[in-house]
Amino acid sequence: MTRQRTRTEKHAEPQGRWVRALAANAAGKIFEIPGYAACGRAGGQVVPLSREETAPVPHGSEFMRLPGRHPLLYNLHKARVELVREDPFHPGQPLFPVAVFHSPGHVPTRVCAYEEAQGASPLPLFSYGACGWQGKSAVSAAVQVEWEPRQDLRQMPREKVVSGVKRARKELPDNRLARHLEKCALTYGCPAAKNFFIGRYEAPLPTAPACNARCLGCLSLQKDSEIPNSQDRIAFTPSPEEIAEVALSHFSRVKTRPVASFGQGCEGDPLLAAGAIVPAIRLIRAKTREGTINLNTNAGRPGLLLQCLEAGLDSIRVSMNSVREETYTAYFRPAFAFADVLESIQMALSRGVWVSVNYLNCPGFTDSEDEREALFAFLARYPVQMIQWRCMNFDPLRYYAAMDVDMDKKPAGMEPLLQEVRKRFPKVRFGYFNPPKESFNGFPGRRYR
Repeated sequence: MTRQRTRTEKHAEPQGRWVRALAANAAGKIFEIPGYAACGRAGGQVVPLSREETAPVPHGSEFMRLPGRHPLLYNLHKARVELVREDPFHPGQPLFPVAVFHSPGHVPTRVCAYEEAQGASPLPLFSYGACGWQGKSAVSAAVQVEWEPRQDLRQMPREKVVSGVKRARKELPDNRLARHLEKCALTYGCPAAKNFFIGRYEAPLPTAPACNARCLGCLSLQKDSEIPNSQDRIAFTPSPEEIAEVALSHFSRVKTRPVASFGQGCEGDPLLAAGAIVPAIRLIRAKTREGTINLNTNAGRPGLLLQCLEAGLDSIRVSMNSVREETYTAYFRPAFAFADVLESIQMALSRGVWVSVNYLNCPGFTDSEDEREALFAFLARYPVQMIQWRCMNFDPLRYYAAMDVDMDKKPAGMEPLLQEVRKRFPKVRFGYFNPPKESFNGFPGRRYR
């Protein structure tokens, strides 16, 4: 990784403004660090976290100790940011940063502030939000963009999932896709797969073993990389009949605005499985007009997308970390042209199909001047209906290096970016999940705060 400068600033405001620092020891125990406030990072800027910019960590979030790293903390007495290497309670023992992996629907405004030790391995594929302690609870710097409890784990008790798996085995005894989703739900804890077996909201329809991009942060396949993939990719393409059976089962059980989506974290790009998806969509639509059929995609094959649209696809979600070709290509490393993605988006818009952008964001990059201006220009030219603000699940320092972030420039901030998008493009809906078609027309767009 290319080493880049970190810019810290002195803050002379009263100490009571800042939230207290958290860190962890080698055993994974998390505790407060006396005399220090928590810090957050956005690009090269490292600052103490204030009460005003933080809120209690949302339910369902997870805390993580970051190995091979030391926290950057704000010394309250010296009014400066410092690298703290040792556990103050056990001198000579290392101290590690603590980050929060936010539950769905929350956009971190700062990532965890730390420096790497020599020879540190890349972090696993999660996002790493800044956090601290205030009053009687942990707090973090994040903005909420989604309120729907679609992936609230409190509503997915394991006994209900297991019961749903037993039901599906009876209803779909020979369906390989249903068996694959069992592993997703019971082994990997996939909320989408759990929703299928419980019979709520959105069901996944993974279909594609292959992909035409080599994303730095691919969740299901990492070749020649130090980064482990977080789940195994589907190893087969279900038949159109198997796909239709799963979708129709879901639509029949979910009576209120069900969704079924191609393109999941356990597969490649679904457009490469269009040979199965197109007839599957036709089979579904031959049986019912109910339910929303969505496709999450890199959108690199406009011709195959057209076939899906003509078969009856209701909506698409296009994954992008950037709308600038050079930084998009640096992350996705595609076997297609960036122009193909734009052609696919324009094609869907021209046909009246709902288009969401799965916007993989990271504080310090997404809110940089170049990225902001490019996003404004993109939205003016391609009036997509929705931005799904998704966290970039990647080691933040390595991501900055890969995106060639200028660490000397101060970013505008994620919350000001969201506010500016809302101001300039009031019709663009913010959220996290694929919406049902019943909400496509006349949706005013919910305020994110």
